[in-house]
Amino acid sequence: MLDIKNINISNNYKNILNDYQMYLITIKHIDEKSSTYSYTDDIKNYLIFMEKCKIFDISKINEEDLIAYLKYLDDNNYEKTSVARKIVSIKSFHSYLETKYNIKNISSKISSPRVYRKLPEVLSIEEVDKLLDINPSNAFEYRNKAMLELMYSSGLRVSELVSLRLTDIDLDNGYVRCFGKGKKERVVPIGDYALDYLKKYLEEYRPLLKKKYQTDSIFLNNHGKEMTRGGFFLIIKKIANDKKINKNITPHMLRHSFATHLLNNGADLRTIQEMLGHSNISTTQVYTNLTNDILKENYKLYERRD
Repeated sequence: MLDIKNINISNNYKNILNDYQMYLITIKHIDEKSSTYSYTDDIKNYLIFMEKCKIFDISKINEEDLIAYLKYLDDNNYEKTSVARKIVSIKSFHSYLETKYNIKNISSKISSPRVYRKLPEVLSIEEVDKLLDINPSNAFEYRNKAMLELMYSSGLRVSELVSLRLTDIDLDNGYVRCFGKGKKERVVPIGDYALDYLKKYLEEYRPLLKKKYQTDSIFLNNHGKEMTRGGFFLIIKKIANDKKINKNITPHMLRHSFATHLLNNGADLRTIQEMLGHSNISTTQVYTNLTNDILKENYKLYERRD
């Protein structure tokens, strides 16, 4: 909860803010430890601004004053996500004032700014080719090659990749069974190239890494235990550095690249959704925005060369 008594605003505003905070907790049942604080903190700053504008009566705040506050946020370079949340808080507050004090809701015509989901960063096909261009000569290199090829060919999350068991791979039919968020199971095909390296790793090199531990994990670290997410992160970073790929590469970038390259090559969105294990297609649709951006950039390059 917000400590209202120590806020530097008038007692009139303190009383209103305190009543509003109790309303959020007792009537709206909003989480006292997190969300309530955010809502009341937003309104605290809103009321401080109004007092600086010499408005000390809550009923005297009008639409122009509210717009002036939003302009203040814009002038001070607040992030769109932050402004959107503050608008939600203000609209909720003025709705409360209308119900509790019969004060006209001046926020009803104010809409939140559209908040765009940040587009995922991807590797180009050339960068993926460079990353996967490994000519393995030992057990560790065959493991790394198999992991990277499998992740890119099947779009696995890094957590799904490192938790794979021997029973999750069907080498004869070329598919992998994995468990995504919420333990949701899905079956994904494995590309032929990835399948070749996976077979070779499992048949010839995994036994060399196994050591004394009894484990059915597919990918093992240098201690013979299950590969960790952190371990794989270090592997992919080192390979990217060695290949001089000038991006802050992460394992998830391979998954993003898999989806984007599929879309660029004509795969339909529903198929990609199923392969990625997204429960909602809106999550997958972010790649259409990314693809459009790539197409626009390619068009600009072509236009400049013409």
